[in-house]
Amino acid sequence: MKLAVMQPYLFPYIGYFQLIHASEKIVIYDNIEYTKKGWINRNRILVNGKDKFFTVPVKKDSDYLHIRDRYLADNSVVNIKKILAQISNSYRKAPFFKEVFPVLESLFLSDNKNLFGYVFNTISEICTLLGIKTELIISSELNMDHGLKAEQKVLEINRILNSDTYINPIGGTELYDKENFKNIGVDLLFIKSKPIRYDQSGNEFIECLSIIDVLMFNDLNKVKSLLNEYELV
Repeated sequence: MKLAVMQPYLFPYIGYFQLIHASEKIVIYDNIEYTKKGWINRNRILVNGKDKFFTVPVKKDSDYLHIRDRYLADNSVVNIKKILAQISNSYRKAPFFKEVFPVLESLFLSDNKNLFGYVFNTISEICTLLGIKTELIISSELNMDHGLKAEQKVLEINRILNSDTYINPIGGTELYDKENFKNIGVDLLFIKSKPIRYDQSGNEFIECLSIIDVLMFNDLNKVKSLLNEYELV
């Protein structure tokens, strides 16, 4: 069984969905600390030919709380409507705007104000849209020692889920030792996205934008084909 483990990211780039697609199961962390400058509640879209961050605001609270214990800010809906207006203004001439925007509107305006629940829902629904059948597992539901850190935590998740292959983003090559995985009967592989290019309304191409950008400029069949544009090394 091919397994992956990731943090929850808000409308992540297509490489995130390639990782899910390449796996049979993926564990998504809800019991790790929220990081302010990560991708948990923000991402990038194309605005006037440049990349621009959008951020769903989170209620101020202890930095030591887990993602599942954090909530969207009380006035988040005001900011979310501004984000939707920006997306509408930026992509209204994109070829698949009419099909995609209602989906985004529904996800952005979700009634779930729990940070993890909100982000997890966007991941799950985009997977459904793209026909990805991978099982999504919430980390806190695993019967394990959740105090483990770094590689030891990932090794334990692989052990209890009885995987034979663990797939990690290529950026983590320095974090994990293939021998340590081999010792528990698991092959450690890294997913490397192939170069992805598509027309962004004639602008100079900006890579690794949110999946929102990919969906706006490509039909669903094309996006599904892009899910396979990677290699495992």
